[in-house]
Amino acid sequence: MEWLTGPFEVTFVQRALWGGMLVAAICALAGTWVVLRGMAFLGDAMSHGLLPGIALAALFGGNLLVGALLSAAVMTAGVTALHRTPRLSQDTGIGLLFVGMLSLGVIIVSRSQSFAVDLTGFLFGDVLAVREQDLLLLGGALLLSLAVSVLGHRAFLALTFDSRKAQTLGLRPRLAHAVLLGLLALAIVASFHIVGTLLVLGLLIAPPAAALPWARSVRGVMALAALLGITAVFGGLLVSWHLSTAAGATISALAVSLFFLSHLASGLVHRSRARLLGAHAAATD
Repeated sequence: MEWLTGPFEVTFVQRALWGGMLVAAICALAGTWVVLRGMAFLGDAMSHGLLPGIALAALFGGNLLVGALLSAAVMTAGVTALHRTPRLSQDTGIGLLFVGMLSLGVIIVSRSQSFAVDLTGFLFGDVLAVREQDLLLLGGALLLSLAVSVLGHRAFLALTFDSRKAQTLGLRPRLAHAVLLGLLALAIVASFHIVGTLLVLGLLIAPPAAALPWARSVRGVMALAALLGITAVFGGLLVSWHLSTAAGATISALAVSLFFLSHLASGLVHRSRARLLGAHAAATD
C-alpha cells in the first residue's frame, strides 16, 4: 500500500490534500446552485474576470488575493447590473463583460515581461504550493460559504425554481441573486490559486453535476458533490505524484471523468430498471 499512502507522507502533499479538500467543499456549496440554475457560462466568465485585479496586484507588489477579491467584486456588480437590464440578453452582457475584463487583464500583463510565471500559476494553479496560512484562509472561506448557504437556502431555492414565487413570498430575488453571485465569487477566489482559473470549473461544476442523478435534495447534491470533489483531489494528487503530471489539471480532469462515469452509471441503472418494470408488466399480464 506504499503507492497509495507514500505520497501523502510528504508535508507539501499533505497541505495540498487539505487545501484541495477545503476547496472541494467550498465549490460543492456554490457549484450546486451554478448547476441547478444553468450558470456555467457565468462561472467561467467570473473566473477569467479575476485577471485584471490579480495582474495589478502582482505588478505593484500587492496581495494577489486582495486583487482577486476586487476583480470579483467588479464582476459581481457588473453581472448584477446587467441582470436588471431588460433590453439586453444576460448571456450577451456577461459575454461582453467577460471579454472586456479578460482583455484589460492581458493589457496589464503585457506591460510586464516578468509576469509570465505568475500568469501560468493564475491560469493553471499550483496546488502543491499551498501554505499553512492558505489553509486558514480556505477554512474561513468554507465557514463563510456554509453560513451564506444555510441562511440563504430558502431564497436560493425559490429563486432557482420560481423567481416570481420568490417575489410573492417576500424573499427578495434580486438580493438573493446578488448574494448567490457573491458566493460564486468567493468559491472562485478561494480556488484559483489551487487549480487555476482555467480549471476551477472542473471542481465547481463537475462534482455537483455528477451528484445530480443520485441525490434527492439540494443538500444531498451538495454533500455528494463535496465527497466526489474530495475523491477527485485525493485521486488527482495520487496520479500526479506517480505519473509526474500537473496536479491541478489532473484533479480537474479526474473530477470531469467522475461526471461522465456517474451519468454513464445512471443511464445503465435507468435502463435496467426500465427492463425490470417491462418484464414485471409482461409477467403480470
